[in-house]
Amino acid sequence: MDDVILVGGGIMSATLGTLLHRLEPTWSIRVLERLPRVAAEASDGWNNAGTGHAGLCETNYTTMRSDGSVDIARAVGVAQQFATTRRFWSTLPTSDFLRPVPHMTFVRGADNVAFLRARHRALSAHPLFEAMEYTEDPAVLQRWAPLVGEGRTGSWAATRDATGTDVDFGAATRHMFDAMARTGASVETGREVRGLSQARDGSWRLEVRGGRPVEHARFVFLGAGGWALKLLRQAGIPEARGYGLLPISGQFLRCDRHEVVDRHDAKVYGTPPVGAPPMSVPHLDTRIVGGQRSILFGPYAGTNPRFMKHGSLLDLPRSIRRDNIGSLLTMARNNTPLIALLLSELTATRATKTAALRQFVPHAASADWAIVGAGQRAQIVKAGELRFGTEVVASQDGTIASVLGASPGASTAVPIMIEVLRRCFPGRELDQRVREMLSA
Repeated sequence: MDDVILVGGGIMSATLGTLLHRLEPTWSIRVLERLPRVAAEASDGWNNAGTGHAGLCETNYTTMRSDGSVDIARAVGVAQQFATTRRFWSTLPTSDFLRPVPHMTFVRGADNVAFLRARHRALSAHPLFEAMEYTEDPAVLQRWAPLVGEGRTGSWAATRDATGTDVDFGAATRHMFDAMARTGASVETGREVRGLSQARDGSWRLEVRGGRPVEHARFVFLGAGGWALKLLRQAGIPEARGYGLLPISGQFLRCDRHEVVDRHDAKVYGTPPVGAPPMSVPHLDTRIVGGQRSILFGPYAGTNPRFMKHGSLLDLPRSIRRDNIGSLLTMARNNTPLIALLLSELTATRATKTAALRQFVPHAASADWAIVGAGQRAQIVKAGELRFGTEVVASQDGTIASVLGASPGASTAVPIMIEVLRRCFPGRELDQRVREMLSA
């Protein structure tokens, strides 16, 4: 019997496994990934925007109050969580998956300009955002982001923070799993967990397709993306009741042409369409994956019933149960702008996608950009609400846990996994030991 089994080969499992190995080096840890390689779903470098989310450019982390001031509490919280994750990454054998890339916010229209001006005023007064700059000067925008500045007319504004980060989350995940394997963990691909049940002693029996048909563990973490809910249901823990998921697929436009790519060095975030989830905020991103430099624009949201890119068309219908169908219907009724957005983007033509790109890059040549698939996401639905971010779901006895939800999950993986540790392994003086680990 293993002490720990991590189901899923993504960044959450890799982070938790690394933390557990450092805290309890004698424990046996086994990783079960159903695909032929780890980091092949949302953690893959091309299945996300690679943004180190720190509140530097994401307008949805700040809100305008009725008195005209801006509430920056969520942006500060996300920045602090990302800083914790960065400290953890600095203790890994390598951090070559990190690249400095400035983070920018770009808005158009008088109301958005007024908001961004107030947002900058509030954020730049905080020590975590003191490097943030603001401009409405065309010459400055041309210097910051030539592709965005060329041919720009009308009312607009931009902020820039040079401390931003591009992250190859796939490389980070593989580095952690490789290090775990070198120190005794078993990282196994091509092994799909099909069911699980709890024994009288509290341990778990996992039915696995591929290799040995049965595994046992004292603690199980389900880091399986949208499929985690299915496995939580099979586990029968009451804490999973009431949860539903809304799958959201997407595409990017990607440019690899050096003459274009070499003129852009920034992650430029805009404002989201009405009713859109945070992951649908349009952005023009410098990406460095496997040493290759590219630009991504998007995402273009779509409808797809799969919970993961390599999932099943039956994922969504099979997830609907008596305890969550009312919540899902209420969410759909209360989020008609989001549903309309998903349907409209599903039928969007190449010309429509290029027109959206030209709102960021006025002189973009369609021939320079190719449509590529983005990762699949599953947003949390509970109590009739569409919830953004991530939530830890753990059994009362602390023997099984999972994380549901999406962005900014990967950027805040360490604080999320510390919450898992606190809920599942209480009384181990974790706070002090984790602080010592992060300061090493």
